[in-house]
Amino acid sequence: MEEIKTPIHVAIIMDGNGRWAKENNLPRNAGHRKGTKTLETIIKHANQIGIQYLTVYAFSTENWNRPQNEVDGLIKLFRKYLDEHIKKAPREEIRFNAIGDIFSPNIPKELREKILHLQEITKDKKGLCFNMAFNYGGRDEIIRACKNIASDIKLKHIDCEMINEDLFSQYLDTGHQPDPDLMIRTSGEIRTSNFLPWQLTYSEFYFTTCLWPEFTIEEFNLAIDEYKRRKRRFGKSE
Repeated sequence: MEEIKTPIHVAIIMDGNGRWAKENNLPRNAGHRKGTKTLETIIKHANQIGIQYLTVYAFSTENWNRPQNEVDGLIKLFRKYLDEHIKKAPREEIRFNAIGDIFSPNIPKELREKILHLQEITKDKKGLCFNMAFNYGGRDEIIRACKNIASDIKLKHIDCEMINEDLFSQYLDTGHQPDPDLMIRTSGEIRTSNFLPWQLTYSEFYFTTCLWPEFTIEEFNLAIDEYKRRKRRFGKSE
């Protein structure tokens, strides 16, 4: 049995921005703005306590179906985040990485360029690797991986006999990163919503009724403490 310690990789479904806004008689985009501030706090804290990878579900492939003003607000927030962290990059040790179909025609060209630029200028940072899942869908990720494998077989870069779990994982958006040890979802919903279906196979799940804009360092630490109490067997007997 694995000795439980601080997780290497934490994944978070940041749920509840809209509900928080409604409870406070505010527009939904106000909830997203508050949620962004929460995220900044959690990234900083995760880096301080030694977590090496943090992956958050920021915008799914299904989120394009939300009302246009909400989608526009989310894109504006993401653009602001990128602009701020491009400026801060020389002073920070956070490594930024976007997962999801960032080459989709749905994504504005200038936004894609900012994503790629922030990835490039932070790629050698030694601190936390922050994965932002943007235009991400788990099934879409698996389909894209299968297409890339098929292409590499056709080009004779690999052959069918080489395909196993390790090789398949390398074709996913998380590449050579370890799978999440812990997945946290806020707001009381108890489902994974097409988030990292391959990578979460053996992750520990932690659900809280706390809405994301109200999620604090203390709430995050509660999740870490609960993780440390779990017994991870990976299919083995005790």
